[in-house]
Amino acid sequence: MTNLARCYNIADLRAQARRRLPRGIFEYVDRGTEDEVTLRHNREAIERIKLRPRVLVDVNTRSTETMLFGKPASMPLAVAPTGSAGLTWYEGELALARAAKAAGIPFTLATGSQTPLEKIARDAGGRLWFQIYMWANRNLSYELIRRVEGAGYEALIVTVDTPVGPNREYNQRNGFGLPFVPSVRSYTDMLMHPRWLVGTMFRYFATTGMPRLENHPEEYRRSITADPKGGRRAMRSDSLNWADIKRVRELWPRTLMIKGLMHPDDARLAVEHGADAVVLSNHGGRNLDYVESTFEVLPEIVAAVGDRTTVIVDSGIRRGSDIVKAVAMGAKAVLAGRAALYGTAAGGQAGAARALELLRYEMDTAMAMIGCPTIADLGPAALAPPPAER
Repeated sequence: MTNLARCYNIADLRAQARRRLPRGIFEYVDRGTEDEVTLRHNREAIERIKLRPRVLVDVNTRSTETMLFGKPASMPLAVAPTGSAGLTWYEGELALARAAKAAGIPFTLATGSQTPLEKIARDAGGRLWFQIYMWANRNLSYELIRRVEGAGYEALIVTVDTPVGPNREYNQRNGFGLPFVPSVRSYTDMLMHPRWLVGTMFRYFATTGMPRLENHPEEYRRSITADPKGGRRAMRSDSLNWADIKRVRELWPRTLMIKGLMHPDDARLAVEHGADAVVLSNHGGRNLDYVESTFEVLPEIVAAVGDRTTVIVDSGIRRGSDIVKAVAMGAKAVLAGRAALYGTAAGGQAGAARALELLRYEMDTAMAMIGCPTIADLGPAALAPPPAER
């Protein structure tokens, strides 16, 4: 069993997840695309940003609490949508959602998850957001939007940065994609990880059978090993445009976010088309390689739309100090995907809770050290100027 108390940071949880998961699933969670330059650069860009402490400031009553869309959150963090949570742990999405509720932050369910959105709403509750891809048959997407609304989710996130399938070469080598293509290598890999095999896959087999994409339309609600006729084409989104965003805004009455923006002009267009928030994201380095870090474009997008909408950033969050930096640069919150997923893979709900606890503790510590007792105190003065500006 994993001793979560001896996991002192997200890297420790990642190491535990790597031991427990088959290689194909771990690399699906952990790796990027092509040469993985963007994957590495996301961390490098965050690490280049330095904090500037102030001392002899009374931080005795400090708090990481903030407001997100008019509701309180224990910290400026939400769990990002991750379609593989249910493969790392039995009903991993449910474990993550429960951990997020207990931590007092929003949880985002992905379209490609293995747990039905209604079950998450019924059995976890809390502040629930839903991430959606627009499909070639828009009516299927509209039906899903109505289903999400009926289940009571408070926010909808439209992901717009995946017009075609990304070139994730390691998935092809591991035989791990959708559909999943079993091989001698993959079967051997699974058998070498009995804790995952018994605790995750055998539990699916004993209850619902092979994991399915439970939030896809009924005709495409296939198991992860199936490839129904016309399924891939039906799921394509390469014709998505701003008229689709306008239509979604007409259909969705609650908070609407557009995720996957990296250009200030796109952020302006998102605001013009009714977005309540823009999420800066390069998909964690999992889509297009050799693109900028979100932290590099954050100041430009905050300058463009920060006074008109909520700016959220993801891609590369591993430390509580990363959240401090993002807020000091003008973001209202961050999304963390892999960080929470490592915890889930290591220990289910308890592991996810440990990941969120670590991020909050690190954030609280960093705020105390730089003399910023509240989120409102975080601003440009908390950051050291870039060397070129000194």
